[in-house]
Order: sequence, then C-alpha cells, then structure tokens
Amino acid sequence: MKVVIAIDSFKGSVSSMAASTEIAAGINKVYPEADNVILPLADGGEGTVEALVSATGGQIRSVQVTGPLQQPVQASYGILGNGLTAVIEVAAACGLPLVPVEHRNPLRTTTYGVGELILDAIGQGCREFVIGLGGSATNDAGIGMLQALGYRFTDEAGNDAGHGGEALLRIRSIDAAHACPELGQCVFKIACDVDNPLYGPDGAAYVFGPQKGASPEMVEVLDEGLAGFAGVVQRAFGGNVQNIPGAGAAGGLGAAFAVFLQGKLQSGVGLVLDIIGMEEKLHGAHIVITGEGRLDGQTSMGKAPSGVARLAQKHGIPVIALAGGVTKEASGLNDLGITSFFSIVNGPVSLEQAMEPDEARYNLRRTAEQLFRLIQAVSPGCNNDNNAGDKGNRA
Repeated sequence: MKVVIAIDSFKGSVSSMAASTEIAAGINKVYPEADNVILPLADGGEGTVEALVSATGGQIRSVQVTGPLQQPVQASYGILGNGLTAVIEVAAACGLPLVPVEHRNPLRTTTYGVGELILDAIGQGCREFVIGLGGSATNDAGIGMLQALGYRFTDEAGNDAGHGGEALLRIRSIDAAHACPELGQCVFKIACDVDNPLYGPDGAAYVFGPQKGASPEMVEVLDEGLAGFAGVVQRAFGGNVQNIPGAGAAGGLGAAFAVFLQGKLQSGVGLVLDIIGMEEKLHGAHIVITGEGRLDGQTSMGKAPSGVARLAQKHGIPVIALAGGVTKEASGLNDLGITSFFSIVNGPVSLEQAMEPDEARYNLRRTAEQLFRLIQAVSPGCNNDNNAGDKGNRA
C-alpha cells in the first residue's frame, strides 16, 4: 500500500513534519511495510519555510535584520535543496508578533527587514524567491523593503520621505538608480491568497489596518497615503497598481512585489504543491492523508487540504482529512475531493489540552492506526504482499 501523507501543521501545536511522522507510525502498526510518502505541507503562510525546506532537503538561515519598529531582530528564511531558491515569510522580519500590543502603529512600522532578507539570499547565490505574504504589522506599501533594496523615495524638496505608512503621504518621486543590480536576474513568486486592492474600502488600510493597531483616524491617513503612492507609481511606471488583485496584501507589499520586482502573485497552496512535486508523488498512491488544525468553511478557500484534495480527485485517489476540530461547514469539503474527514479528538477536552503537542501527536497516531485497521478489515486485498513501490517511510 502506498500512502501519500501531505498534512498542514496544526498551528500552535505540531509541525507538518511531526504530524506526518505520527500518522505514518499509526499506519505502520497495521501495514508494517506500507510505502508512506511524507510531503511536509503549508499554504504559503506560517510554516511555509519549514515545510519547503524539509521537503527539498534545504537549510534554514538566520540573520539579523531591521524589525518593524526599526530595532534589530533575528529572522530566519529557507534556502531550498537546489541552493538557488530562497523561501521567505515576510512575517519573520515584520510580523505582528514582533510588535508589543502597546506599540502597534502602522503609521510607523516598516518592511525594511524583508528587503534585508532578500539581499542576504542574493548574497548566498539565490535568484529565485518564494515569498509568503501575511501576518505583517505594516502598512507601508513595501517602501521599507524597497529602501533596503536600494530604491529611494523623496518628498517635494528631494529629501528622503522616511519610513512607515505615514511616509507615503510625503512621497513625490522614486529613484531607482541605486537599486540592487542583481534584482534584474531574480524571479519572485508570491504566495498571496487575498485579492484586496491597494486602497479604498476593501484596501489594505481599511481591511487589515485595525488588526495592526490602527485607529479609525489612522486608517483614513493610511488609505490617503496608499492612494497618493499609487498615483506616484503610476506616473513613474505606468499602469494602475490599484487594479492588481492582491496589491493590498500585507499592507501593500503585494503591490511592491508586483510593480517593482515583477513578482507573480498566485495561490499559496498551489505554489507549494508545485514546488514539492505533489502531483508526481501521487502516481501509484492508494490513499492520501491530508488535514490541518481545524477543518471549516475556510478550508475550501485556498487552504492546503483543499488543494491536495483537488489534485487527488483528478487522479481518482481517495482522500482522508484529519483535524483537531471539525465544524458543520466542513461538510462541503466532500464535494471538493475529500472522501471523508475525522477529528482526532475523542472526547470533551479543553482547547489547551487538545493542542498540547504530546497529546496531539498521540491522537494523530492513534486515529491513523484505527482508520487503517478499518481499511484492512474491509479491504483484505490491501495486504503486505501487494505493496506498491518502495517500502518504508519517505520524506
């Protein structure tokens, strides 16, 4: 029996690799020689670096960069096994958890550290980038990142406009003369699962600003700055940045990547599945195991399990989804290719207890074992003499 295990992390509990390992252990108690193919998974958000580095045999690199409050922070990114592709989660350098609640102010926070991570990766020989947007504490339209990369944004007097969302109001011109020359050799693939425009009622400031500490008055100022910046960009480069789906992602970083770095904004899970070679690994599989911490109505909207299910359905392979919690809305997942789904929690427990790593690992292993005992009972032909492919666990 060949089983492909492609499960997202259970956020705050167990990583994708840890969850996969426990599921494989449960399967092997029933089918000792099962061919378990482990594919660490993410959807472009938190955990993407770890998943892609694990899947490709890459490495994690940690560097000191400028944090969102312009103070030094230690940030990590991944270099894939090919040595040419860097994977960066912008939250590592400008994420909301890096800013204490009392200091959250998107008028002042900067994405400068994201640019420093890109420069470091370029110095390591990387020329392809996978960027995970999301979780930022910023609303500066990516000017901080671009400043780190050598771009200069000036006011009416020709002086530097400064940093943070408030600087957008002062920008009148853009100078790219000293931009990092290697950028022209780089390809940027952006994991972005929102289509918000840069400004306006559905833009970065109004939709995401409040969760970053912006008051109603700040939101208005930020939105005015984003609109003004869009005008400056249009005069400098042509085209309407407002019309780019996802321009407002991560406080406008989506716009910066798309316009200044010619980045391609695309589905996060689709990008991850392509990199790990998911479709190729499905060949010869009998069953696919996927899942995440919580299966609900949002799972079908670009989350990792739905992406896995669509590929498996294309090849006629049944899919079992495991989760810590399952809501009523998850029933719609059966129409998207998930054959059946199960909660790994057996009885009433507190959320804290259910998320305790040792408890979650045990529940994953136990649930997988019980499911495959059922499979063995109803499908006696799936025995150890009929295994497909190589035997054992493969990551």
